[in-house]
Amino acid sequence: MKEKISRLSATEKALEVIQELENKYGALMFYQAGGCCEGTQPQCFEKGGFFPRMNDAMIGTINGHEFWIDRDLFEYWKYSHFTLDVTDGFGPGGFSLETPLGKTFKVQYKLFTTEEYENLEPVQRSE
Repeated sequence: MKEKISRLSATEKALEVIQELENKYGALMFYQAGGCCEGTQPQCFEKGGFFPRMNDAMIGTINGHEFWIDRDLFEYWKYSHFTLDVTDGFGPGGFSLETPLGKTFKVQYKLFTTEEYENLEPVQRSE
């Protein structure tokens, strides 16, 4: 049986910032919304600092931290692999934990091949 393909990964730069945030705040979570104010950039919160809506999708974890996607945004991007990255600057809204570091998380997308799509890890939905 083939190993399931992950929907999510992170760059080394992102992992370094996540480790810094984890050292300061403990358990984290990510949420990527599709709204007008926060745009579609992922936001990082202390675990439990944001509650996903009914039927939002958890597409995987990074260092054990859940990565949730807005249910409507997931339907649009479900054919894509998400790579979490970080860049210098301030993201929209300023609510994400990396903001005081002068950083902002971003996602790079890559479309899955048909074969990859048919062998993806399942998503978890919030209730």
